Amino acid sequence: MTDTEKASAPLLNHTRVTAGEDEPKLWLLVLHGIYGAGRNWGSIARRLVEARPEWGVLLVDLRLHGDSQDFTGPHTLEAAAGDVNELVRRLDFHAATVLGHSFGGKVALMYAREHGDELKQVWVVDSTVSVREPSGSAWEMIEAVRSMPAEFPSRKEAVAGLEERGYQKAVGQWMAMNLEPSDGKYRWRLDFDGIEEMLEDYFRTDLWDVLEDPPEGVAVHVVKATRSNAITEDDIERMEAAAEKGAAFHLHEVEGGHWLNTDNPDAVLELLAAQLP
Repeated sequence: MTDTEKASAPLLNHTRVTAGEDEPKLWLLVLHGIYGAGRNWGSIARRLVEARPEWGVLLVDLRLHGDSQDFTGPHTLEAAAGDVNELVRRLDFHAATVLGHSFGGKVALMYAREHGDELKQVWVVDSTVSVREPSGSAWEMIEAVRSMPAEFPSRKEAVAGLEERGYQKAVGQWMAMNLEPSDGKYRWRLDFDGIEEMLEDYFRTDLWDVLEDPPEGVAVHVVKATRSNAITEDDIERMEAAAEKGAAFHLHEVEGGHWLNTDNPDAVLELLAAQLP
């Protein structure tokens, strides 16, 4: 891509969260999971900068999520990480730590590959770094949505439809944030074909090399949700083996389901506030 093409490329939507008007000494870059948006981590970000005012947080909407909709394919992890690289380049922004949840966890590891000289930590929140067959509630959500009507008279009907398909009401309400009004009704703003492409690439991409041999001076923190199978026992054994061989690796188990930012935000906040440099 030429410099002209880079300058004209769409820029990821983003929000800065700080404790005051002064520029923070350190920045945390937060990358959400699939179907999410930067605002999903807004409450934790605001509370974090209150507890650690020397830190600021940059909340990012990854491609095809939130207000970052005008992105063309291929929709892959590499493309998503490239979007983040372009964002920090054009903002002249330097993060001391990057955190990624679920899909964003692998994007964070890819980001760390290129920015290891700037980073102090990488946080991977309930995200597999292994290759596996597509599965889990996020993958199944695509089929659930495709089995539903294309539009709804209200968000309530969409939430009820997801409940009928086995999702908890809180998950349905969170997912319904991706609906937008259209001619008096509500339609999904998400490109589910693009989302499926991103998830397929997520499941077929191996990023163990970054975890087992992180950039010099970078500590990797993996957070496992106790009620999630995203990180398996085999994964944990391999992570512990990496730590025994000298990798700067830390495993934290937090009570809750996969969407820890809504399931147990207090514990996530406490962990970050205590462990950030």
